Amino acid sequence: MDTDALTAGLLQELRATRPYPALSLTMPTHRRAPDNAQDAVRLRNLVAEAGNRLEADPRVSRESRAAVKAQLDRAVAEVDQRRALDALVILADADEYQIWQLPRTAPERVVLSDTYLTRNLVAAKAGARPFWVLSLSAEHAALWSGTSEGLRKEGTGGFPLTAPHEEPNPQREERIGDTPSTYSSEDARNFLRTVDEKLRTVLATDPRPLFLVGLAPALALLDEVGESAGSAVARAAKGTTAETTAPELLKELNPALEDWRMQAAAGIRGRFDNALSSRSFAGGLDEVRLAVREGRAGLIAVEEHFEQTVRVTDGHLEPVGPDDTPDTDGQIREDIVDELVEAALDNGCEVSFVADDSLEGHGRIAAVLRF
Repeated sequence: MDTDALTAGLLQELRATRPYPALSLTMPTHRRAPDNAQDAVRLRNLVAEAGNRLEADPRVSRESRAAVKAQLDRAVAEVDQRRALDALVILADADEYQIWQLPRTAPERVVLSDTYLTRNLVAAKAGARPFWVLSLSAEHAALWSGTSEGLRKEGTGGFPLTAPHEEPNPQREERIGDTPSTYSSEDARNFLRTVDEKLRTVLATDPRPLFLVGLAPALALLDEVGESAGSAVARAAKGTTAETTAPELLKELNPALEDWRMQAAAGIRGRFDNALSSRSFAGGLDEVRLAVREGRAGLIAVEEHFEQTVRVTDGHLEPVGPDDTPDTDGQIREDIVDELVEAALDNGCEVSFVADDSLEGHGRIAAVLRF
């Protein structure tokens, strides 16, 4: 699956606790030859490592081991290397598997736990900064899913929509004295009411920033007859048709998209600067974990490739070496960072992934506190 398929509801399902072992496999991949030749070999090696981990884990029964291996084998057989992006994530338990191709690199890892490893999905989602684009006219409306990778026309929520075509009515024209304007007709108003209803449902199910593209009269009428346009981040007054392509839309939207991304980055930096000056700031695993558990964290920033295995001792987190694994010590957390991200999201906290070493002075992870 692609990153823009990762809705808030699906992410919550993936973070749910499930019977041990839930296996997560991640690895970097390559989009083009000759670099992509190594991906198949790397995947085989990781699958072999996963098998060895399952065999060596005393908590895994023979039945569970066989079932998870079978699901993993099915997933590997389905991987389409022609669609490779920058990372591959395979999630498998005894009953299911999922394959994710991500436009963001991920390290080689095999993790056995009672939840799936979701931090790479969250990071890819955050980095892609998904958004919606509605291209609109009096006769046609299309919904586009946008990420840093580009635009893709969506067939969800009842889109695309085409206005019912009615033959000209000479008697009506004779009664009112003229042919009605395209955007003053009741037919156009009804059509855009339908567009608004469909769009509001999409935004409620998968909230994202919204961009509008259409002629000024079409956008004005959408404002008049509905509510969805009021939340739009930006608008581009450009006519569109059913044949309008993604590159054509992006050409019109690029200035607004760039401005939106710059404002978002500046907003994150500003919030952390204010938190530092007002002492509503937490840094490091221990402080951030406590803030998340108490529900005080409003925004968490994590360095992209920060990972840490820890032992929980008297409520504190102590880093441990690679020789200490969860199967030898029940107090060891193989990826405490992922656990923190999941808990933060469950508490309604924002999560932002930032460049490596940008939080070096704050323990690689930091939080803006609500109180």
